[in-house]
Amino acid sequence: MTSRKLMKGATLGALLAATAIAAPAMAQDSVYFANNAYRTGPFSGSGIPIGDGMRDYITMINERDGGVNGVKIIYEECETGYDTKKSIECYEQAKSKNTILYSPWSTGATLAAIPRAHVDKIPILSMAYGLSASADGNNFPWVFIPPFTYWDGASVMVKYMADQLGGFDKLKGKKLGLIHLDAPFGKEPIPVLESLAKKYGFELKLYPVPAADMQNQSSLWLGIRRDRPDFIYNQGWGAMNPTAVKEAIRNNFPIGKMVGVWWAGGDDDARAGGDQAKGYKSLSWTQSGTQAPALQDIVKYVVDKGKSTTPKDKVGEALYNRGVYNSMLVVEGIRNAQKITGKKVITAEDMRRGLESLNLTEAKLKEIGFGGFVTPTTITCTDHSGHSKMFIQEWDGKKWVKSSDWTAPLEDEVKPLVDANAKDYVEKAGNWPKRTEPCEKSS
Repeated sequence: MTSRKLMKGATLGALLAATAIAAPAMAQDSVYFANNAYRTGPFSGSGIPIGDGMRDYITMINERDGGVNGVKIIYEECETGYDTKKSIECYEQAKSKNTILYSPWSTGATLAAIPRAHVDKIPILSMAYGLSASADGNNFPWVFIPPFTYWDGASVMVKYMADQLGGFDKLKGKKLGLIHLDAPFGKEPIPVLESLAKKYGFELKLYPVPAADMQNQSSLWLGIRRDRPDFIYNQGWGAMNPTAVKEAIRNNFPIGKMVGVWWAGGDDDARAGGDQAKGYKSLSWTQSGTQAPALQDIVKYVVDKGKSTTPKDKVGEALYNRGVYNSMLVVEGIRNAQKITGKKVITAEDMRRGLESLNLTEAKLKEIGFGGFVTPTTITCTDHSGHSKMFIQEWDGKKWVKSSDWTAPLEDEVKPLVDANAKDYVEKAGNWPKRTEPCEKSS
């Protein structure tokens, strides 16, 4: 899951531009948070658009509103190359600067930081990635994983497969192949898929992809041709995704029966397959495009004013919009923490309170410029995810389009796994700090 290889053509200028809005020192009326970035290496194709979306939304809030209730956000990137060891160095650096939250941007980095954050009292925001069991707010009061977990996504994949076949009873005897990065991120959906396979009688075939072989999947696809799965779920990231799309096409696998997790649904992932990639699908919860008022304001206040390094035609692409959503969670967490505490300049402990009672209703989303663009999400004391709805998006040859209704996870299947695994994590950790923070009610 780690790599220290630099992408060819990366320049010092590009790296400096990536952190262009970072300030050298915090002003008295500001808050600071750092984001783990990977603008270099084989995962940079995914990391760059997400980082761009995060940075541009924060810049827009500072430019348009003067910050959050007059408090500017000092945002800084720490380049990791998707290396977990480097990510922890970035965590310690952010802690020394009094960050209000930690943004790991990798499951491996999240797992490494969880024990530290509970001692340091720094909230972790692992948006739709990380440890699925950390959705249990009772045992993980410092970890937030909205709007859903990898287990939620895997359950929706099984539901989609059942819908395509004509019902859950039709799953019996079928095969689901899981192509996954051979790393913590890639392995996350396996427990829930194994549980559902046992319940509904389908066979789960695992196809792990080592990080070193992300762009060399030929032998793996020979196995897929032999096994002939009915559907494939792609839990991939970085250079693995466009390779998987191209290999599916080359091996004559029906592209419409391969569905990616939301991180395997970038524009470049599908674009790599050319015209034959039409019909490739992925899970999503953010619409593509710039129709949302918040995205239009990014163009107006940031891109058109030359305050972004993002090419204008990349604004609104799938992974860019996920980065925007991530920063929206940060901004609204700050706003909610200010409301709860009565303070303008909040601390990390205040931020935890703001995130734990974040209620992004349809009305609230419309108010902040995201109406109809993303799913409503409510975080509570016991539920740090929300387990919100998602949809299937489909590549039409040029762009992603919404191709299904909003779909809820199979909560009855997922919640028992969350509860059991959270309990198991705490027991195995030994001397795990018990929750001492009072519960906040969602407003």
